[in-house]
Amino acid sequence: MLRTTRISAKPFLFNLSRNFSSSLPRSKERLVILGSGWGGYEVLRGIDKNHWDVTVLSPNTYFNFTPLLASCAVGTLEFRCAIEPVRRYTPQVTYYQAWCDEIDFTQKTLKCMPATRPATAEPREEEDATTQEHRGTPFTLRFDKLVIAVGAYSQTFNIPGVKEHAHFLKDVKDARRIRGRILECFEQANQPTMSDIERRNLLNFCVVGGGPTGVEFTAELFDLLHSDITKHYPGLARLAKITLYDVAPSILGMFDKSLIQYAEKTFSREGISILTRHHVERVEAGKLVVKEQGEVPFGLLVWSTGLAPNPLISSINEIQKDKKSLITNDHLNVIMRDGSPNPDVWAIGDAGKIEDAPLPATAQVANQKGKYLVKKLRYIARDQEHLKPFEFHNQGSLAYIGDWKAIYDRPGPPGSEGGFMQKEKGRAAWVLWRSAYFTMTLSWRNKILVPTYWFMNWIFGRDLTRF
Repeated sequence: MLRTTRISAKPFLFNLSRNFSSSLPRSKERLVILGSGWGGYEVLRGIDKNHWDVTVLSPNTYFNFTPLLASCAVGTLEFRCAIEPVRRYTPQVTYYQAWCDEIDFTQKTLKCMPATRPATAEPREEEDATTQEHRGTPFTLRFDKLVIAVGAYSQTFNIPGVKEHAHFLKDVKDARRIRGRILECFEQANQPTMSDIERRNLLNFCVVGGGPTGVEFTAELFDLLHSDITKHYPGLARLAKITLYDVAPSILGMFDKSLIQYAEKTFSREGISILTRHHVERVEAGKLVVKEQGEVPFGLLVWSTGLAPNPLISSINEIQKDKKSLITNDHLNVIMRDGSPNPDVWAIGDAGKIEDAPLPATAQVANQKGKYLVKKLRYIARDQEHLKPFEFHNQGSLAYIGDWKAIYDRPGPPGSEGGFMQKEKGRAAWVLWRSAYFTMTLSWRNKILVPTYWFMNWIFGRDLTRF
C-alpha cells in the first residue's frame, strides 16, 4: 500500500508543474521586428521586453551608424566605431540572421530564408546582406504584431555596370571594401612598371551623387589624400584627383542656397572637381561613360544616388504603396488595399511613407518613428489607447565638407517670420557636427572609441595598412 501511494503521487505533482510552466508564454504577444536599421534598432532598444515576446529578423547581426561610415572608409575611424551588435539584447530577444521573403497578413506568418552560409559553401570575399541566395532551409515565423523596418537598397537607375564595378556606402562592409580599394590603388600606382598616365587613371577617384553621403565621403577622402597619403606617397599624391558627379544643378539640394555655395566654393578651392548636370550612361571595368564627357577612367567609383525599394516591399501586394515604400497612416499602421489601416502591422524608416505627408528618407526620420512606435507599443501592452499621431521634429541637417569644416542647416518652426533658419558653416559647424555624432552614438563603448580614434589619428595619423 505504501508503494502504491508513492507512485500515484508523482504524476500528480508532475502535471501541476507542467500546467504552471506552460501558461507563462501565453501572457506575451509575439512582436516581430524586420530589420536592424535606424528604425528597427530603435524599437529593439526601447521596447519593454517584459511585456513583449520580441523576435528580430535581419540579415545583419549589427546596426549601422551610417553617419560615420565615410570616416571608416578612409581610416579616420575603425569599423567597430560605426556598428552596434543586435545580440546585445539576447537572450531577452530572439534573433535570427535571415531575410523575410514573404508575409502572409491573413495567417500572420512570415516565410524566412537564412542569411548565413552553409558549412559546405566556398568562402567569398564579396559578401554582403543584399546577396539573397538560397543558403539553407526556409522556415516560418508567426507574429501577433509586426514592425516592417527593412530599409532600402542603393539606387542604380538600371545603369549598366553599376552593380558590377561601383562601390556603395550603406554598410560597414562597403566601407571596408572602399578602404581596401583606396590603398590598393596607391600600391598598384607605386609599381615601377606603371606609366604616369596609368597612374593618373588609377588615382582618379570618382563619386556619383551629390547628397550628404557622397559629399561627406568626398571630404573625408580629401583629408586622407592631403594628410597621410601626401606623407607616405609624396610622388603619387600630386597625381591623385577627386571628381564629384551629380545630375542636379547643384550638390546638397536639401540645404540652404548660401550653404550650398559655401560648400561648392570650399571644394573648388581644395581642388575637388564638381560636375553637376552630368549623366552617367554606363560603367565598365576601370572606366565610366559620361554623356557630357565620354569615357572617364577611374581607380575607385563610389555610387551614392539615392534609394531603391527593398525586394520584400516590392513583393507585397496587399498593402498600398508607392515606388519604394508602404503607405501608412499618421499612426504608422500600414494601409491595406481596401483603405483600412492594419492595427497589427507598422512600417517605419525607408520601408514606410505616411499618406499625404511625405518626409525625407533620412536616419533622423526613421529614428523618430522608432521612438514613437516604442511609446505606442507601451500603451498597447497595457491595453490603453494611444491617440497621438506621429509628428516629425526636424533637428536640422549636417554635412562635413573637409579640412575641419562643415555646414549645418535647420529650418525654423512652421509659420515663423521670414522662414527663419538656423545656419552654421566652417569650424563652428564642424564642432557641432562632431558633437552631434558623438552624442548620437548609442553605446558607452562607442562613446569612448569614437573620440579616442579621432584623437589618435590626429596625433599619429591614419593606419594605411591593408589586410
